[in-house]
Order: sequence, then structure tokens, then C-alpha cells
Amino acid sequence: MSLIANLEKMLAAGADTAPLRYGLADALFKNGEAKKALAHIERALAIDPTYSAAWKLHGRLLVALDQPDQAIAVYEQGIRVAETRGDRQAVKEMEVFLRRLRKPKD
Repeated sequence: MSLIANLEKMLAAGADTAPLRYGLADALFKNGEAKKALAHIERALAIDPTYSAAWKLHGRLLVALDQPDQAIAVYEQGIRVAETRGDRQAVKEMEVFLRRLRKPKD
């Protein structure tokens, strides 16, 4: 059974947690299913809005889905959340992604 299938089975069994939703979103994204992954990462953040890694993945998914303005807003919120949590690495990574999005296109 694949990772995605295992995670979906856990979800169907009632294990609806932010880390499970994050893991499912990440696996789907890596499998080229960004649109499907988006619903799971949004649910992860609804369950735990302080989950720094989920904010980072949410922004990456929006970029992959060609929604740069929404990704900018998500990264800005994610940076605030990560700063509040003291998650310096997540702050640094999201700041890099944010700078890339804001960089003027040639």
C-alpha cells in the first residue's frame, strides 16, 4: 500500500490531525497532485493554525497552482506564526520564498 493510501486510510479511520493532514498534503504534492493537496493543508491549518511547516507547504502549493498573490499572503501569515512560536528556521525559509515571489519578473 502506498504512503498516500495509508494516510488516507488513517484519515478515514478518524485520525484527523494536523500532522496527518500535513503528511497527506506533502505526499500528494510530491506525487504531482497539488490541487488535491491544497484541501488537506488548509484543513491542517484549520486544526492547528500555529503549525509553521503547514504554512510553508501551503505557500508552496499556491505557487505550484500559479496563485502567487495568495502565496504571498500565506507566507506573510506563516512568518508571523513562526515568529510567535520561535521557529527561526521556518521564518528564514518563508522569507526566502517570499522574496522570490516579490522579485520583479524580467
